[in-house]
Amino acid sequence: MAPQLSDAELNPQAKQLPLAGLGQLLDLKVEFGEEWIRGVTHDSRRVQAGNLYAALPGANFHGAQFVVEAVANGAHAVLTDEHGQELINQLASENEQVVGVPTLVVDDPRAALGPVAAWVYDYPARALQMIGITGTDGKTTTAMLIEGALNSLGVLTGLVGTIATRVGDWSAASARTTPEASDLQALLAFMRDQGAKAAVLEVSSHALELGRADSIVFDLAVFTNLGLDHLDFHGTQENYFAAKSKLFSIERAKRAVICADDQWGVKLLEQVTIPAEAYVVEGLQETKWSRENAPTWTANDLSLTPNGLKFKLYDPEEEIDVASPFLAGTGLFGRYNVANATAAIAVTSWVLANLEDVSFVDPTTVYVATKAVSSSQGAPGRMESVDAGQDFTMLVDYAHTPDAVASALGSVGELAAATGGRVICVLGCGGDRDPSKRPTMGQLAVQLADIAIITDDNPRSEDPADIRSQIMDGIEALSQNYRATIVEEIGDRRAAIAHAVSLAQTGDVVVALGKGHEQGQEVNGEILPMDDRELLAKSAKTGD
Repeated sequence: MAPQLSDAELNPQAKQLPLAGLGQLLDLKVEFGEEWIRGVTHDSRRVQAGNLYAALPGANFHGAQFVVEAVANGAHAVLTDEHGQELINQLASENEQVVGVPTLVVDDPRAALGPVAAWVYDYPARALQMIGITGTDGKTTTAMLIEGALNSLGVLTGLVGTIATRVGDWSAASARTTPEASDLQALLAFMRDQGAKAAVLEVSSHALELGRADSIVFDLAVFTNLGLDHLDFHGTQENYFAAKSKLFSIERAKRAVICADDQWGVKLLEQVTIPAEAYVVEGLQETKWSRENAPTWTANDLSLTPNGLKFKLYDPEEEIDVASPFLAGTGLFGRYNVANATAAIAVTSWVLANLEDVSFVDPTTVYVATKAVSSSQGAPGRMESVDAGQDFTMLVDYAHTPDAVASALGSVGELAAATGGRVICVLGCGGDRDPSKRPTMGQLAVQLADIAIITDDNPRSEDPADIRSQIMDGIEALSQNYRATIVEEIGDRRAAIAHAVSLAQTGDVVVALGKGHEQGQEVNGEILPMDDRELLAKSAKTGD
């Protein structure tokens, strides 16, 4: 296991910089004399000597409320807004340490943080081939396929995503998909200083709305799809799409790779103003493509097996078959994973072609990229197989949106048909998240599985019984006009998974959806140990 980054390493110390230079960057008419900073963070607990502390407004607290702790830890200056300045003035009247600490006041410190952090760390993104991936589903798998492929080819590549943040032998657990701008720029600086030549980032819609990736111009921006998710934050699907679309502006990206399997990808292709390539997968397209407007990358001739998948990748410009077989033996399968792999091949090919100091004996860059992606393991908890010696298949998947559930169960259904078995699905929905998707997810479970067991996911602060009730309401609205012959509600996820395994027979496929790689269950602010993979394996071995 790779060693973990400490907080200090996540907040590397930049070279000493004059505070006057930062004032000039922000166009502030203030004299700062000999004051200087090195490093920047928005977390008062992680301030180091000489840091700029970014006191940001938040949903529940204002960062300025913690300025005493920040100054005690060595902050040399504070970036905040007018309200933050008022709070700091109040604290200064009670604490002499705060008196005289330079304060840079701007209208929107969160929007300023990206450019400020980029300046402090000497614009690290400019030294890397930057790949940004956005979409509702598939970001993590696509990012990890690209990272694994490039690293296997000797191109040291950093990863910032939902599951992990890492470069080389160093890794850190990810608190969120896309870190706050100060952390993100510090991470890119760390990757640059470790000798990385590329970085792959999952870019969430929240990050784009909140400016976390500002001051980064991605060499390639990738769009995987758009499903029903995060409407509790964005309000409407159109707003959600608009947030994702921000990554594909000329201010944020140089080129695009866009999945055109759904209407949103087609819409993005129609409106994007930067050079763009499209990719589609046989059997997934909602839009018909003619020979005249054929996408750059087309995956077809799919073959799904219990051990993986095979497909052919077609580039209409060169008219060559560049990928067959693919991923056999890795346990990664499903039509949507063909889409993820196709994007990874397109991106890997582009990066290899644009790194001048990388050379290969094989003259066909796409072929080299295909072989490299084929050897990459993808993301843990994404259609991950669990083998405990059973005579049926067990899988875990992170699917937690209607589209992801439909895709996962559709692929599982193909596998079950090949093995002559049934689909047994364990499904829950997360609390404190968009509740509108819960009835639909329940309906998909009973429409695409033979046995559906409704259970708890991460209830967070909500009553788990209420969440399950909303799922069951969706199922009951179908008036039993569905595929599943057994539908049960078992709140305890451990018991639900054990019961699903107890029902499995030879050739069946048991799939636990929603939590994927997670190793805990969040209940009322507490993370309780729980790993679906371990629960499946234990149940299969003991028969409990």
